[in-house]
Amino acid sequence: MALGTFTAFPVRVERVDRTTAGWAMAWAPALGALLGVLTGAVAAAGAWAGLSPALAAVLAVGLGALATRGLHLDGLADLADGLGSGRPAEGALEVMRRSDIGPFGVVALVVTLAAQVLALGQLVAASPWAALSCAAVAGATGRLAATLACGPRVPSARPEGLGAFVAGTVRWPRAVAAGAFVAAVCLTGSAHAPGLAAACVLAAVAGLAVAGVLLLRAVRRLGGISGDVLGALVESASATVLVVAAAATAWV
Repeated sequence: MALGTFTAFPVRVERVDRTTAGWAMAWAPALGALLGVLTGAVAAAGAWAGLSPALAAVLAVGLGALATRGLHLDGLADLADGLGSGRPAEGALEVMRRSDIGPFGVVALVVTLAAQVLALGQLVAASPWAALSCAAVAGATGRLAATLACGPRVPSARPEGLGAFVAGTVRWPRAVAAGAFVAAVCLTGSAHAPGLAAACVLAAVAGLAVAGVLLLRAVRRLGGISGDVLGALVESASATVLVVAAAATAWV
């Protein structure tokens, strides 16, 4: 279920219930790390083949969006339009249900994708391993933000949909285990430089902090989480990790 929900890869799910959903959301950071490794590897391979770091990063980020069907990016755009509409919860949720993208959604997509591309390009220029490691941390942290948003104290914004299905399904022991996994992924940065592992930890904390602020805003405005909110948390946390990690490469 985690593979089918967070990636474009078709899978057969034998059991679909809230218990399964809780396990799927707990496994999300592991899938995020794998997708991050794929993204970082494509960026590093592009630079090795002679492409500029920025162009290699564009191709890598594009492949990452393709591997997830653009699901998280769509959620980011929808949440930006919903929050930017200024309407009460029901009106904002109605805006988010629409298939079109408004100006707030466009700006959110442009800024987030540009930040991801430029930060990943800077990491590739620092070293291929830095790009690989930090991209894995970004992917894992983004999904960890979604995992934590499915904790017991966060309600669903709607009585139906993905948010209602996964809200409150992740118990704290699984959340702690997912967080420990992300911390372990951060340690891979030491293969580039001892200080990069610490920088990855700082970047992961910053990513979760940004996602936490966005989650708090969404819950206050919408009444809880939805599939769009989870997607927005993934993209905002991932972008923050890459930006902070890119900035840290100048100091490690």
